Amino acid sequence: MRRIKLFIATSLDGYIANPEGQIDFLNTISQDELDTTYETFIESIDTVILGSTTYLQVINDLSPDVYPYADMTSYILSHQTDIPLKENVTVLNKPVTDLITELKEQPGGDIWLVGGASIINPLIEANLIDDYHISLAPYLLGEGIPLFSPKTKELQLNLQSQTAINGMIHTHYTVK
Repeated sequence: MRRIKLFIATSLDGYIANPEGQIDFLNTISQDELDTTYETFIESIDTVILGSTTYLQVINDLSPDVYPYADMTSYILSHQTDIPLKENVTVLNKPVTDLITELKEQPGGDIWLVGGASIINPLIEANLIDDYHISLAPYLLGEGIPLFSPKTKELQLNLQSQTAINGMIHTHYTVK
């Protein structure tokens, strides 16, 4: 069965972006050591799920020339109907929990929850995330968009691995 994986970076104080939704703080991390965390993670992924804000940030700011998930199936969850579509991108207006339940039953590789918090937190509440890959950046934002909402239910996780590279602490947890 396909696994649902969260792979995301957060500031040390728990924010995935500043109040304006920007993730520029991640560009301040030194790259002195070779870090293959992302490349290792992405090997099992064939489907990505993004909220419309995250998708628009990817195609407009982070990677405007090349859609980084072009050889994967992308689902964008949005109420908007005028979102510019890239190759293999489908826009859906449905609860993320329904989409995940459907996708888990279909054949294929693992599914990456790219972001943002509005699609992550309902899946935490429904206990539908199998793997939490969370990287902690050595940066304090002070305010911004939190990874976890205050109403997130309690879940006990098992630490599978942790590594420190370039000042980032990469952790991998599974649901207990």
